[in-house]
Amino acid sequence: MLIKVAVDITERKRIEELQKSIEKERIRMLEIREYDRIKTDFFANISHELRTPINVIFSAIQVHKLNLEQCTCGTDCKYQYQYKYTNIMQQNCYRILRLVNNLIDITKIDSGYLAINKINYDIVNIIENVTLSVAEYIESKGMSVVFDTDIEEKIIACDPEKIERIMLNLLSNSVKFTPRGGSIMVSISDGAENIYIKVKDTGKGIPIEKLNSIFERFVQVDKSLTRESEGSGIGLSLVKALVEMHDGTISVSSKEGYGSEFVICIPCKLIDNTECNNSYNDDALNKSYTEKINLEFSDIYN
Repeated sequence: MLIKVAVDITERKRIEELQKSIEKERIRMLEIREYDRIKTDFFANISHELRTPINVIFSAIQVHKLNLEQCTCGTDCKYQYQYKYTNIMQQNCYRILRLVNNLIDITKIDSGYLAINKINYDIVNIIENVTLSVAEYIESKGMSVVFDTDIEEKIIACDPEKIERIMLNLLSNSVKFTPRGGSIMVSISDGAENIYIKVKDTGKGIPIEKLNSIFERFVQVDKSLTRESEGSGIGLSLVKALVEMHDGTISVSSKEGYGSEFVICIPCKLIDNTECNNSYNDDALNKSYTEKINLEFSDIYN
């Protein structure tokens, strides 16, 4: 007697194929992670390598500029031309330094190494000081700047230096795209659980098709070779990352030809005193504003 047994292996094959597919996907994910790590390390290393010679060149330019300022022949046409071109070199050194610093910070954020040092600090004071520090520069460009707040003081957990950098970046962005005769307004409003910081300008505005991608890395409103303003497209993505490190959000509304408004929302939280790094003080925070403005506003030529 002959007995035949048939075994359905369809399910087993399906499981084996699924396991192979999962393994391939796992290997692919590992390769992607390794690629991202290599890319991050490359940007970090190249940025650090660039910053060293730039700082040497920048220091030499500063010494040369100081010598020109002390020269008794300041009215001589030759010295005036030297001073003019030294300023151009200095501004472009600032511009490269800003780009390198932004690249370093972006790669640190990608790899999770950018530290945020939160303390309980008056955020209104930071915003007001930053706005007032750039007021003279903005007015020299033929624009007006207004600061308005509905609260005199608001202590929240934040990193003062990061908030300062966020504001300088947004203000430089407004100056870059606002023509002479325009205005920039910085305002603060207190919500129940959040504080709202708004930077509004009467500039050229953002095309509607660019609004959804304006915070993406390397995105520029105007990519043409004849654009009026320079920029790498890193600034706003860095601003967004720094805001999110404060558990906050940033949004933008804009109408082309009428201007833009950036709104930052940060939760009003406090941290335990034992967690605070109380190394900050007003004098330390406020010093070198000129240097910071020169750096953050370095790609504005008009």
